[in-house]
Amino acid sequence: MNREHLKAHIEAIEKGYEFFLAYAAQGAQSDEASKVGAQLREFLGQMGGALDALAADLDSIIETEGLEPADLYRAVTDITSADAARAAAAVHLVTAQDVIPSEMIDNLNASLHIRALLTDLFLLDDVV
Repeated sequence: MNREHLKAHIEAIEKGYEFFLAYAAQGAQSDEASKVGAQLREFLGQMGGALDALAADLDSIIETEGLEPADLYRAVTDITSADAARAAAAVHLVTAQDVIPSEMIDNLNASLHIRALLTDLFLLDDVV
């Protein structure tokens, strides 16, 4: 794993969040009724995959690049990994629904787990 993989996963998470903001604003009753419903499921899948891979990405970067002080990096990446796991649980739950209305995506975006993760990633993106 390298920085490019990490940055790609961070980008997938950030793009998903931005897409979800636009989808939530539509007020659609279901993803099937929306013009961008298929894209919604693609973004959910990409974000879910990126969230699932994030912990391994972070651990790998610390190890392969010998980031120091490693204990400080690990403390922050442990928090980020936990936030990513919580956010992934929410994303996967939404993805599993037969119908995804805008309100559900709005609530997903408002989740403290998603917001905490994004804040973690903004910091890590600057540091790493």
